[in-house]
Amino acid sequence: PLQQFLYPINGLYGPSNLTDCSMRILTLNSNMVGLIWLPDTIFRNSKNADSHWITTPNQLLRIWNNGKILYTLRMTINAECQLQLHNFPMDEHSCPLVFSSYGYPRDEIVYKWRRNSVETSDQKYWRLYQFDFMGLRNTTDILKTTAGDYVVMTVYFDLSRRMGYFTIQTYIPCILTVVLSWVSFWIKSDATPARTALGITTVLTMTTLSTVARNSLPRVSYVTAMDLFVTVCFLFVFAAMIEYAMLNYYSYSAQRPPAKTQRMAYSALNMGRAPRTAMPMGNSLFWHDYEDNCLYECLDGKDCKSFFCCYEECKEGGWKKGRIHVNISELDSYSRVFFPTSFLLFNIVYWVSYLYL
Repeated sequence: PLQQFLYPINGLYGPSNLTDCSMRILTLNSNMVGLIWLPDTIFRNSKNADSHWITTPNQLLRIWNNGKILYTLRMTINAECQLQLHNFPMDEHSCPLVFSSYGYPRDEIVYKWRRNSVETSDQKYWRLYQFDFMGLRNTTDILKTTAGDYVVMTVYFDLSRRMGYFTIQTYIPCILTVVLSWVSFWIKSDATPARTALGITTVLTMTTLSTVARNSLPRVSYVTAMDLFVTVCFLFVFAAMIEYAMLNYYSYSAQRPPAKTQRMAYSALNMGRAPRTAMPMGNSLFWHDYEDNCLYECLDGKDCKSFFCCYEECKEGGWKKGRIHVNISELDSYSRVFFPTSFLLFNIVYWVSYLYL
């Protein structure tokens, strides 16, 4: 069949002189492709594909004198790759390119991999800005359908995402914003405008960073590694603002004078003591001898002999034995240690878990 096919091409090689010909390989142009049989290869996971036809069809056809035929075609294929973004942006993927025959089952056509059958060009000419190319893998499977069993060939492109862009755009700004929120612990508690403005600014900054980080990946319903980091950073910033709200509230409650009914009850129990003097300041009354009087005032509903005794002991947390005593006025001092330590521990667990486990 090969001799009969070559004879009408140029009239030089007939059945009698083909065997004696010294030409081992015959290279033909794309016009001869339509004269030979071609397998009906399809790419099963392709979304769209284009053949290159400029300036002529990019096809290669070679025929050996032993009957072997080489046919190649230059194509650009956009293939589907199902990404699992749980570890984004520290994720790795294996993107497949699947192809097989469309109409010929394995009884009629068989695809086989040759050694080094899949090769890539030099990586220094690649333009993968977000990924590092790790290597290639190929497999052969049998697809069973109602139309027959088909040989399915798959080549996997192993990719690893680069973190440089996301480190600069998301991780470093989030860490700096969290550290900035700790500055309020070193500002005096009576500087309400300064601490409030700093807390609101850092919260709004984290909200913006969270929105920008979410726009850099597809809309997935599960939590990614970046979502977890940004959310924890937002909670640290929010907790720093809540810390000052608690400090301000309890500090104001501790300085507030007792209610009128309590003062009347106190006067009935201490009729022998001199009346307390008050000095008006705006809309508040500040008792000069309030701290001294509290030494003799017991909490309502408590047995003075068995539990504590006086307001001063209750204020210091000593009226119940075995309880942890937290001085609310020292909340800023506790936060200076607790917030950096807990954030450092979170970063150690986060980076070790996603990079090495």
